[in-house]
Amino acid sequence: MYLITVFGNVLIILAVGSDSHLHTPMYFFLANLSFVDICFTSTTIPKMLVNIQTQSKFISYTGCISQICFSLLFAGWDDFLLAVMAYDRFVAICHPLHYMVIMNPRVCGLLVLVSWIIIVSLFYCTVLGVYLSSAVTQSSHASAVASVMYMVITPMLNPFIYSLRNKDIKEALMRFFRRAVIKGTLSWW
Repeated sequence: MYLITVFGNVLIILAVGSDSHLHTPMYFFLANLSFVDICFTSTTIPKMLVNIQTQSKFISYTGCISQICFSLLFAGWDDFLLAVMAYDRFVAICHPLHYMVIMNPRVCGLLVLVSWIIIVSLFYCTVLGVYLSSAVTQSSHASAVASVMYMVITPMLNPFIYSLRNKDIKEALMRFFRRAVIKGTLSWW
């Protein structure tokens, strides 16, 4: 699941970055969401995979605090980007004639920058629910399932939900792979 998450999100970043047709606010936000999803899952999953492999549950105090801080940072950024994407769609639908004036590159960059600064509480409800309920119920299995849901499943599904079903993204990926194959073929000569 971790590899699918990273691979799917990298594909979105490559498609948006390599295709000028996708240099619009919505795809700019999608590429940033993909980057954040990679970072979000990468804060805990590699350590978890090592722990599973070594059958160890050890994490240092510094490592634990670092994981929590980065997880909360990326979860908040993820939430804010989803809010910004909703605002972008609102402007596109409700004010189509003013869309390009309102959602100019400066505003888009500012919204992404602000998303680094402001933390939205969508994931905090889940995080608090997991950690508070585990303190009350002592059910490690339920906590583990909930943790996997918000740390792995959501970032893994985001590329499919927001991008890979999109015709423009599919076409951009096809153009990207065609260029890669042609460059790869020519480099053999």
